[in-house]
Amino acid sequence: MYEIAIVGAGPAGATLARLLAKDYKVLLLDKRSLDVTYTGSLIAKSCGGLIAPDAQKMLARMGLALPQDVLVSPQIFAVRTIDMDNNLEKFYQRFYFNMDREKFDRWLVSLMPDSIHCMFGCQFKSYEQGADGTIKLKFLKDKAVKEERTRILVGADGAHSLVRKQALPGQKIPNKYISPQAWFSSDRLLPYFTAIFDREITDYYSWIIPKQGYLLVGTAVEPGGDVGAKFSLLCEKIRQYGINLDKKVKKEGAFILRPTGANQINTGMSKIALIGEAAGWISPSSAEGLSYAFKSASYLARAIRQNQGDFLDTYSKLSAPLKRNIILKNIKSPFMYNRHLRKWVMSAGIQTMDIDPS
Repeated sequence: MYEIAIVGAGPAGATLARLLAKDYKVLLLDKRSLDVTYTGSLIAKSCGGLIAPDAQKMLARMGLALPQDVLVSPQIFAVRTIDMDNNLEKFYQRFYFNMDREKFDRWLVSLMPDSIHCMFGCQFKSYEQGADGTIKLKFLKDKAVKEERTRILVGADGAHSLVRKQALPGQKIPNKYISPQAWFSSDRLLPYFTAIFDREITDYYSWIIPKQGYLLVGTAVEPGGDVGAKFSLLCEKIRQYGINLDKKVKKEGAFILRPTGANQINTGMSKIALIGEAAGWISPSSAEGLSYAFKSASYLARAIRQNQGDFLDTYSKLSAPLKRNIILKNIKSPFMYNRHLRKWVMSAGIQTMDIDPS
């Protein structure tokens, strides 16, 4: 019997497990083989791998410093914004840590004490809530269905959360986007993160991220259209800027949520809590999720310690600042995603910077 079982060992799940390990018996499940040396052929998280300032601040607050082998070149201090709708281009100063996302997740897992019982290579299947108040988990391990019992179940299993789907059927969830991303071999050093706005491709945005001899090209597209055709169109338009995308190494994809209001955030019900993107915690303007993962894990850990009997109510109150942040990000969004407002902001040169390679 566990006191807390966490499904998902990404930044949210691994952080929660680490914060609770001292006082509780914790089980951590993940479908990835995080206990096996990563060779590149295992299941890996599809992600741009940039740590934005809000996430950097949370790492600092937790007393953590990134090890060198997690970082990849180049480190990025500027964003190149290409507005294809209005034929505009500007540069903005931003500070990102560029990292290998899989190594980052494995580093976070390595910080956890041995007292946490980790089951990796496990696929969560379902749960049943018993009359005695405990929860019976069912998961697939070594091709066999196994069961464990816990008092509290936490879904930290991302945008396509099975825990959320089963615990909160029919509840409002944020808009879901499909995010295809491809790695292209490149010997050209792009010293900036490129954000692309083009309504012909998506009402969200697309990106180019330099990553240690590669360029990551991705976008976020609403389901229902021809995602492959839109991604191909994106690559064709990028080539018109003189960027070579001929050597594709691999293609991956993931779901991304985009909450349009605080009412789409689900923190859980009964003895089941949701953190990270499983709850809908992600920036609706930039799709940055690491800071929300760390913050929601921290709030839930504090809530369980303060009031285990009614931890969900405490968690909801503690996370009120995150909900306000989602609301503010949605107020900001039209200045990024409305083509007319974006044209005005970019033409005005607000917070732009000049680039002089010479």
